[in-house]
Amino acid sequence: MPSVLPADNCLIIAGQVAGACETRHSPTGVPISQFLLEHHSGQVEADVSRQAHCRIPVLACGEALASIASQLMVGARLRVQGFISRANNRREGEYRLVLHAARIEILDHELSED
Repeated sequence: MPSVLPADNCLIIAGQVAGACETRHSPTGVPISQFLLEHHSGQVEADVSRQAHCRIPVLACGEALASIASQLMVGARLRVQGFISRANNRREGEYRLVLHAARIEILDHELSED
């Protein structure tokens, strides 16, 4: 299998946190936080305006990113950069994608008050 450059799988998407963050730890003790990001925007495709809408799960692995993710409130506006991969669970040949965050930029600075 040929090697792939990291730039061949890079996604930057802005949206709002659509679900509470859940944090677990890997067998090696690495914190892994997951939340749902909802995106809405107007786009132009083939010279036609259209609305784009999606929800994508985001995984934030490691102390720094998991710490940021665990403080996010539902509705917080974010820009997330990372790579996409298949989720571990598979149903009848259907694959879900998840965004593995490399960077989380909070756009409105709303954090929980825990």
